[in-house]
Parts: sequence; C-alpha cells; structure tokens
Amino acid sequence: MSDQNKHAHEKGIHRDFANDMTYGDYLQLDKVLSAQQRLSDHHDEMLFIIIHQTSELWMKQILHEMGVAKQCILQNNLEPAFKMLSRVSRIQHQLIQSWDVLSTLTPSEYMEFREKLGRSSGFQSYQNRLIEFTLGHKNARVLTVYQHQPELYQRLEETLHEPSLYDASIMALSLRGLTVDQAALERDWSLEYVENNSVREAWLTVYRDVEKYWDLYELAEKLVDIDSRQQQWRYNHMITVERIIGHKMGTGGSSGVEYLKKALEGRFFPELWSLRTSL
Repeated sequence: MSDQNKHAHEKGIHRDFANDMTYGDYLQLDKVLSAQQRLSDHHDEMLFIIIHQTSELWMKQILHEMGVAKQCILQNNLEPAFKMLSRVSRIQHQLIQSWDVLSTLTPSEYMEFREKLGRSSGFQSYQNRLIEFTLGHKNARVLTVYQHQPELYQRLEETLHEPSLYDASIMALSLRGLTVDQAALERDWSLEYVENNSVREAWLTVYRDVEKYWDLYELAEKLVDIDSRQQQWRYNHMITVERIIGHKMGTGGSSGVEYLKKALEGRFFPELWSLRTSL
C-alpha cells in the first residue's frame, strides 16, 4: 500500500506553512541544531557537545521548577510544590542516565579532542552552581570564576544571598508551630547550612505524626528524593570522569576526580537523613 493510500484519511493535515508557524519555528530548531560546533574533526566530539548541551537544558528546567516551588513553600502553599519537586527528581534521573551515554567515549577517543576545550570545564557551569545554591550548598569563592560576566555574577550573587529551598522548608516547619531555633530562621543565607538540632527534632515530630503533618512529611520525602538523586548524579559524574581521564587534572584546573569525590561527602538536607536513625 502506498503512503498516499495509507494516509488518505488524514485529510485534515495542514501542509501549507507559508503564513503559519511550524514545529521547527516554535522550538527555534534552526538555532538549537546549529549550536553543535565541533572544534576538531573527531567523530566523538559531537557526542561530548550534545551531552553537555542537553544537560544544561535540563538544568534550566530544574531551576525553573525549584524557583517556583520555593516561592510556594515560602507562601505556606505546599501542595503545588510537590508536583514541581517530583518533576525535578525525574529530570535528575535523565541527567544521571546521560553519564551512561557519555561513558561510551573511550580515553583514547577523548584525548583526540580534549586539548580543543582549552580551559573550559563543567566546573564553570553557572546553572549547576545556581542549582547547588538553591539546594543550600553555598560557596562564595566560586563566584570569582564568573567575574568576567557581570550579569551571571549578579544572578549568582543574588541566589547566594537568598534563602535556599531547604531554608524555605525550615520556615514552613516554624509556620506550622514546630519549634525551630531563631538561628536557623534568621541566619546569613550566603553561608553553608549547618545541621541544627531543633530542625532535626521538628522533622522528627513530623515523621512521628504523619497524619497530622502529612503535607510537611510529603515535602520532606520530595526533598530526600532530590538529595538522593543529586548524589547519584555526582557519583556517576565522578565515575565517568575517572573512566575517561583517570586522575588527570580537569581542563578548568580542578583536581578532577578528587574534587568530585569531595563533593560526595555532604548532604543538602542533613536532618532529613540523620532523623532516620532515631525513628
């Protein structure tokens, strides 16, 4: 059967786009699909570029979801945040799987074009920094990398000094009448969060009376999902880097694998992990 006969019943398909927007127009595919500019002639550089570009697109969506979710939590309107946070963890799953694809790049293949990267490195991903700041991992020293880009520097600095997603969640505990130290509610948001016993006890109260605090319990578990997935992403990143370049220094000047290993040591929401031992 010819294609013409197979699709004869689809008489409503629009075929004249002289004056209408197409799928490609809407998605601006001419810009998106022309952004993969290899600096070498090596076949596998295309994979390297596309993996990192798609990761940045997913990070953009994560920031979009977490930003609105945080505002909902700050407004004590938790339920809409659950869908957004659940979506974040699903996106993280996509990012975790991307390392499996990149690991098909062998050390010999990567060495064919690595020098073309110059000093550019994933360490410089400002969206990854924004995600870490939003989750509560604050580090003012990394801002120096972005001094040559004033707009990015300002955005990062603003996020550094804002309450994190976890800070907003701790405020939600207090708004529900749970006892939280003022030191955890009115701190310098630009500093790394330090585990607080009153926060741990407040979360314990939630977990011991799930029926009464169902929305806070649901929020806590969404946060644990995100923390867990972020650690998986970090681990897979570290393993992939070790598999491809061993213990060489990173292109951006970091210690490479050793730097990535150190990132695995911390948790974004420490009390949500430590309380499990006490339940």
